Amino acid sequence: MKTNIRFRVKLTLLFWLLLFNSATIFAQSDTIAPKKNLRKWGVAAGHAATWTGAFIALDQAWYANYEKDKFHFYNDNKEWLQMDKWGHIWTANQLSRFSTEAWKWSGMTDKQSIWLGGISGWAFQSVIEIQDGFSKEWGFSWGDMLANTIGSAAFVAQRLTWQEERITFKLSYTAQKWNDPILSQRSDELFGTGISEKLLKDYNAQTYWVSANIHSFFPDSKLPKWLNMAFGYGAKNMLGGYHNEFTLKDGTSYNYNHLKRERMLYLSPDIDFTRIPTQKKWLKAIFFTMNMIKMPAPALSFAQRSGWKWHWIAF
Repeated sequence: MKTNIRFRVKLTLLFWLLLFNSATIFAQSDTIAPKKNLRKWGVAAGHAATWTGAFIALDQAWYANYEKDKFHFYNDNKEWLQMDKWGHIWTANQLSRFSTEAWKWSGMTDKQSIWLGGISGWAFQSVIEIQDGFSKEWGFSWGDMLANTIGSAAFVAQRLTWQEERITFKLSYTAQKWNDPILSQRSDELFGTGISEKLLKDYNAQTYWVSANIHSFFPDSKLPKWLNMAFGYGAKNMLGGYHNEFTLKDGTSYNYNHLKRERMLYLSPDIDFTRIPTQKKWLKAIFFTMNMIKMPAPALSFAQRSGWKWHWIAF
């Protein structure tokens, strides 16, 4: 399991772009906005500084503690029932969204902004994969890179083809409760204790959603323009990357392979906040940010062992 430092850097990247995007929306007035050429240089410098800072921070805070090796590859495609891959898709997609808005504010054309945003989002994620390739502990993961590419490419393809996002990637979080104190301790040691760590590291608590806007595909329908239908994927009962055998920090080893790991599928209505009409720029910024998250709603779930189940509220 990769350390929380790496996830904190990723979270920093995402929130840096989030805050920058919000600032650009507030600064649309010609009386306070800088000239476009200065904006372009500022956005380019901000992206470069963030990319470089993330690379240095990861190298010093994490990779410096592990032995380096020649660049090599590592196949982790079967880890965590592929929940980590969905995390890569979601993060690359969100970084591409926020980066595109920053480039658009700088004065770039829509097409230029989309391409630059997509490449920027993909590049931010690739920092980690490059460093993994030189670490003896891990290796360059083609699966992670494919997931990064899917996340950014899905954004770019939609914006270039439809001039909008009809399908969005979203995240929701519901912590799995452990009645066994040993499993609770394992969860804390593996995924952290704070909400910021668990949000990005606890694959048992995450659900990743592909949320499709109904009206954009059926423009003649009378359904609300903000109504989406979301398809979710999650997993439960995972106490390690491949199996449920583990050793706690006190040195005691346990075998919980009788606790079966399980994939979860969901179907639920959703809201595309960016399609709610408003003329207030600050509210547009909030809606843009809220579209990262799947809203709580009734849902139908399916799992191999537990079968179909109805949830009055799922998140």
